[in-house]
Amino acid sequence: MSTFVFWILIAGIVNFGSLCLNGLSYTDDQRGPKYAFVHEATSAPAISYYHYIIVGGGAAGCPLATTLSSNYNVLLIERGGSPYGNPNITNLNSFGYSLSDISANSPSQRFISEDGVVNSRARVLGGGTSLNAGFYSRAETKYVKDSSWDGKLVNEFYEWVEKIVAFKPKVEAWQSALRDGLLEAGVLPNNGFTFDHINGTKIGGTIFDSNGHRHTAADLLQYANPKRLTVLLHATVSRILFKTKGKQKPVAYGVIFTDASGIKHKAYMNKEGLESPNNNEIILSAGALGSPQLLMLSGVGPAAQLRSLNITVVVDQPLVGQGMSDNPMNAIFIPSPIDVEVSLVQVVGITEFGSYIEATSGANYIERAMKIIGNDTKDFRMASLHLYTNGSPKQRTPIEVTTNLNSAAFKGGFMLQKVVGPLSTGFLELKTKNPNANPLVTFNYFKEPEDIQRCVSGVKTIEKVIASRAFSKFRYDDIPFQTLLDLISGFPVNLVPKTGNDSTSLEQFCKNTVMTLWHYHGGCQVGKVIDHDYKVLGVDSLRVIDGSTYFGSPGTNPQATTMMLGRYMGIKILNERRLRLHGTME
Repeated sequence: MSTFVFWILIAGIVNFGSLCLNGLSYTDDQRGPKYAFVHEATSAPAISYYHYIIVGGGAAGCPLATTLSSNYNVLLIERGGSPYGNPNITNLNSFGYSLSDISANSPSQRFISEDGVVNSRARVLGGGTSLNAGFYSRAETKYVKDSSWDGKLVNEFYEWVEKIVAFKPKVEAWQSALRDGLLEAGVLPNNGFTFDHINGTKIGGTIFDSNGHRHTAADLLQYANPKRLTVLLHATVSRILFKTKGKQKPVAYGVIFTDASGIKHKAYMNKEGLESPNNNEIILSAGALGSPQLLMLSGVGPAAQLRSLNITVVVDQPLVGQGMSDNPMNAIFIPSPIDVEVSLVQVVGITEFGSYIEATSGANYIERAMKIIGNDTKDFRMASLHLYTNGSPKQRTPIEVTTNLNSAAFKGGFMLQKVVGPLSTGFLELKTKNPNANPLVTFNYFKEPEDIQRCVSGVKTIEKVIASRAFSKFRYDDIPFQTLLDLISGFPVNLVPKTGNDSTSLEQFCKNTVMTLWHYHGGCQVGKVIDHDYKVLGVDSLRVIDGSTYFGSPGTNPQATTMMLGRYMGIKILNERRLRLHGTME
């Protein structure tokens, strides 16, 4: 059962009506805000000019473009389509369809890391916020301090994001049992509902509103100056253009992108940017895979690797693509003797030993998930049948389970642990010069011993929560914890080569059942590929602002911080430019 299966199992049915958001009306079929500045790239001119060109309309790119458009002409280039009008994105009841769609036009692009873990990258306006399970939580205070961000401004810009996309979830029985079970297991104190990252147990936010409607980073575009922002969809950037002749440093001055019809277009910075390279800029916000990939395709990266693909080297930067990490996630399915409501992640246990404990419930969409990993629902049904009959023969006979297998086998939910950080890192390499192709990425899960110990501690905590009094109504007392581990171990959750018997140790269980939570990061890290102003080292007029700059995944979910970062850096860029031009800052 892949990570896709895990998330898809917890999607539920929620009806919602029309929604009005800050004066922007939604149509009856939920097509979202009517942005006059959003166009298909096929309508773009062959050549155009802007003050800022942003590549990638995801969690960072949307708030960044919105902010810069207040005073300057901005082009936001997105390789995917719009999230609006796609019920598989906007409707909570359809959660999981996009992730199980592996077609060429899917808003998610599947990739499998060299480690053998099935994963996905966003290909849609709003980025990962248009695909994920919606959990919203700020970064820990230490993360903000270590990033050298202004804490007061960080909080202000979190609030700017939260006015549009963050909500308090309605916590029902399963999530309440998790919360109380975590407290019984010693994950203290009880911090109640908060967006803040605090050790202990808390209820976090969600980007799904009370009507089950998803709010994404694309919703933040409503703050934009519509006269100064242009958003192009289905536009794939193949290369950043640099001027090198007579310059001390190569200067980025434009990009080449291809529309859905295969026609190439060029977008340049306005002329004053060429005379003053510290003014107009190109900014990569293409994500942890896309940004290092595009730097290398443009000649900024490890020279030997670039030359092997006949890419002209602009700057030999061996650290591009290094420091790639993905937080290991391990999930345990818990069959329930009673009906369980559908819930996404709402409660989290933030432990002191470096693991986050979360849970989901409901099982409605396993068949579409099977398409991801090439299996049929009968595989999971047979595994569940084995659990129900062998795990508790006195209460459930094979005939009873077979008769009711469709409902019984999937009744329950998942409890998961995610390793903080992580400490283990890997690397990204180009496979081809095709910008639409996935690069090769190795995350080296559990390379560092501390990561595996965090996983083990997380799994042990899950065992305590399942055994807690608070969780008693959702478990079969006669199914031992080892049987639950064996159920997951016996199902193909990844393509990782198995090197031992899962039941021999929790360490082996962690390695053999590792999955992704889609919180991968790195590749263009601060102090290695970019400076503390997010400017690419060795060139002018080029920045990277997205999750590729992180050394660790912020908080329990990075989306809040990545959206905040887009706003934070947008304001900083505006203030820096105002200071250069007028000697004043806001």
